[in-house]
Amino acid sequence: MRDYVQAIQAAEMTRRTGRVVAVAGDMLEAAGPRAAVGEVCDLEIDGRTTVPCEVVGIRPGRTILMPQRALRGVQAGCLVRATGRHAGVMVGDALLGRVIDAFGAPLDGRPAPAGLAARPLNAPALNPLARPAIDAILETGVRAIDAMLPLGRGQRIGIFAGSGVGKSTLLGMMARHVEADVNVIALIGERGREVREFIEHQLGEEGLARSVMVVATADQSPLARTRAAYTATVIAEHFRAQRRDVLLMMDSLTRLAMGRREIGLAAGEPPTARGYTPSIFSEIPALCERCGTAGGGGSITALYTVLVDGDDFNEPISDTVRATLDGHIMLSRDLAQEGHFPAIDILQSTSRLAGQLATKDERQLMRRVLELLATYQRNRQMVDMGAYRAGASAAIDQALACHPGLTAVLRQQLDEPTARAEAVKRLAAVLQEQGA
Repeated sequence: MRDYVQAIQAAEMTRRTGRVVAVAGDMLEAAGPRAAVGEVCDLEIDGRTTVPCEVVGIRPGRTILMPQRALRGVQAGCLVRATGRHAGVMVGDALLGRVIDAFGAPLDGRPAPAGLAARPLNAPALNPLARPAIDAILETGVRAIDAMLPLGRGQRIGIFAGSGVGKSTLLGMMARHVEADVNVIALIGERGREVREFIEHQLGEEGLARSVMVVATADQSPLARTRAAYTATVIAEHFRAQRRDVLLMMDSLTRLAMGRREIGLAAGEPPTARGYTPSIFSEIPALCERCGTAGGGGSITALYTVLVDGDDFNEPISDTVRATLDGHIMLSRDLAQEGHFPAIDILQSTSRLAGQLATKDERQLMRRVLELLATYQRNRQMVDMGAYRAGASAAIDQALACHPGLTAVLRQQLDEPTARAEAVKRLAAVLQEQGA
């Protein structure tokens, strides 16, 4: 009888309900029900349609809710019923090769994946002392990254760029050629047209077969856009728990922050820099810290793109992400306009683990290439104006001689993956040829 007694004691004998009293944009304000932040409530419209909503805030006598999908026909007096459920994600190997939305529903026209298990949406980060050191290089197939900005398995790095500079294209190239067991790709706030183009033209069938794509397009609710980031992270954690090496790509953290800003302002948070609410600046590090290496084996290498507002690399979200991650890759609009792909500004980019991952000879090569590129950049305007005469400076002469060869190595076509050893060898050959 003990099991029956416990079941009766745990059962909810009353219905917790409330009524909508105010609607403002995507935010609903209800008188009741008594519900916790993060709990899912059902909103009944016209007594027939039910829309799941999530509690995002509580005020005296009021519950603030955000719908999981677009609302149509909601009005004052609509019934809100607490369900007792909290957000979770269904995970499993059946997700490989699939495209799902932020709530796990398939978007590829195929039946829902079977054999999945529930996993909580919000999980604590791993104990920092239980994380093995990052000591294995993750080859991406991109020469500029592998040779000059080496990444390790379990590293977290940001890709910063303005709009139209090539972030998504670079992600697609890396997803297709990277040496990882599983790719988990989150497209947050993207145009609907770009989702299919990313799958067909950049990821390809081979890349999709070992990937899970989580999509929340720009027209969806801020809750869906925010949820997509967490859904992708939970899926990546599932595969890491199976001792697999996972590459998590999120495009972009900026749109996650924008969605969280809408939710925070609706819940009554005060705006701070550029209207962002204070919780954003603690939520981003908390989400990023869930990635990395695990004690039992497996890793999550995370690549987060940051859509730089107005090409201002010092705006609040860029500052927060840059201070949180283990390195940053800056994409230059000037390089993109010159047809240089990938448009990686090597001088402005860094991998904080390069010193640990590269050998002594490779570090010397990287330093010398940076010296030559920096010398060329400092004197480029003088050379273009014709104010420099050959022979006036040996350092400038070497930089001018090496620059075409270095640029040729750092520039790459989409379908031209290169092993890291070959990329390093080609850089060294340029310097040797010019005696630098």
